[in-house]
Amino acid sequence: MLVNGRTKMPKDWVISPHSRERDRLAGALRISPIVAQVLHNRGITDADSARQFLQPQMNAMHPPDAISDTTVAAKRIADAIDNGEKIVLFGDYDVDGITGVSILWHCLKIAGADVHFYIPHRLEEGYGVNIEALDALADDGAKLIITIDCGITAIEPALRAKVRGVDLIITDHHTPHTDDANRVRLPDATLVHPAVSDDAATPYPNPDLSGAGVALKLAWAVAQNISKAVKVRSEFREFLVDAMGLAALGIIADVVPLTGENRIIAYHGLRGLRESRLPGIQALIHAASLAGKKLEGEDIGFKIAPRLNAIGRMGHARLAVDMLTRADPDEAVRIAENLEQQNRARQSLQRKITNEALEMVVQQGQNADTVRGIVLASPDWHAGVIGIVASRVTEEFGRPTVMIAVENGFGQGSARSIRHFPLHEVLADCREHLLAYGGHAMAAGLRIDADKIDAFRDAFQARAGQMLTPSDLRPKLQIDDVVNLDDLSPQLVTDLGRLEPFGAGNPAPRLATEWLDVVGEPRTVGTNQNHLQVTLSDGRTRCKGIAFGMSKYQVPLMDHRRCRVAFRPILNEWQGRTNVEMQILDFRFPD
Repeated sequence: MLVNGRTKMPKDWVISPHSRERDRLAGALRISPIVAQVLHNRGITDADSARQFLQPQMNAMHPPDAISDTTVAAKRIADAIDNGEKIVLFGDYDVDGITGVSILWHCLKIAGADVHFYIPHRLEEGYGVNIEALDALADDGAKLIITIDCGITAIEPALRAKVRGVDLIITDHHTPHTDDANRVRLPDATLVHPAVSDDAATPYPNPDLSGAGVALKLAWAVAQNISKAVKVRSEFREFLVDAMGLAALGIIADVVPLTGENRIIAYHGLRGLRESRLPGIQALIHAASLAGKKLEGEDIGFKIAPRLNAIGRMGHARLAVDMLTRADPDEAVRIAENLEQQNRARQSLQRKITNEALEMVVQQGQNADTVRGIVLASPDWHAGVIGIVASRVTEEFGRPTVMIAVENGFGQGSARSIRHFPLHEVLADCREHLLAYGGHAMAAGLRIDADKIDAFRDAFQARAGQMLTPSDLRPKLQIDDVVNLDDLSPQLVTDLGRLEPFGAGNPAPRLATEWLDVVGEPRTVGTNQNHLQVTLSDGRTRCKGIAFGMSKYQVPLMDHRRCRVAFRPILNEWQGRTNVEMQILDFRFPD
């Protein structure tokens, strides 16, 4: 299909096969077979696992000492508090880092610590621990530095810390670097990392914990150390309730799998956020127009997280940490208003750069069938928003994408990927062209000399050509079940809502229909007439649907008069009546 002058690939619908056990699971739990099918698609096939998934229990969380060196780190922190040493929390500038720093700051303040925080400037310093900042903190009297959501690749800074007589505790969840012989390289420091263990026989059961989740575990261990018991003192118990909410923000925003322990934290953390005693949380909720509402995963991903991220992208993330830590209610409101302004500026800039990037891909031929990776660079781009744009380009063209903002001879890049193309491994393969890199399989960052960009592009695209097939480039839409219109009831939507919070590893359920007739004329709606309303019928039942940003399908719908749709069922309340409608995600038409 041609969209805005660009050929947009149709999505492949990947429909999950019916489970033979779904009816048995549905009967045991007294839920719809459709919900049982969704659970089965998430790998939940027995009643006990399903009950734990639907009602996660906090007592199923893993103890903090299950992560290597957490107890060692907690003791060093407790000793620093006893000795009156200056402690500095060195955090990343994204939501995961911001909330992780806030968790440890509150914990250490309760414990009576002389605690401070440092957040590097995204544009001036870039990601991670840098030697210049470490020297400045040492000069200012820091005796213990604790990293949050960064540091696992800080080999040289860790050596510098030892020279300066500063103890370093690294809490992180990112992938460590390897050398030319593919041996893991770790910094010489105390490491609290869910996927890096000094005991290969007993790895931590949840290697997908986010940076804020790791901070929560360390804060819990510190509370136990200071309480001299596994059961912590009352002031720490009250703190850990608020900390669960902060950790939920980080876990959902960082797009780690919302399964197992991560689901427990997100589930209970979201429920605690509305009653949080932290002025900064309440200011954020009000700024996002969510006061008095039940918070869901999408509220974090699309409303709260962008506001927290915006200040780091457009200004300095320390303001966000201020709001979540030491700000009083009035100051928290002022900072939240600042975040709102920065988020609007970010949205405007993001739209501009996105349009430029999409056109550049076509102009440079990087959407050709023979090209399976995209690398774009420009001196006119703002480094704070290129990660978001990279996601948009990846979605549009189905290819892993690196966006590079160039300034003063250097480039700062953000990358986003697709299945079967782990970025941290690919960047390691291309490291001869890079100054620095780090991240995950699906998202990563890098720094590069501007004159190395062309060579890096060649190397990156060569690896993409080796690793990816044409099938990998076709966007996939996972479908949980094919349903009839008369299956769609308010009770079904309520039961599907019990699977919240949705996110990575537990996406919002997607359903599909068989062939339906188009009733009447589909009409465009919205301020820019870019949304589409349509009524569909199977001959017995009618159902209304809304397709956001899909007005381009109005003409095909009128031409064909029949279609299949992929959708999410939603409830629409109007004049005291509740009806099920479809939030349409994709259309299929007869050949």
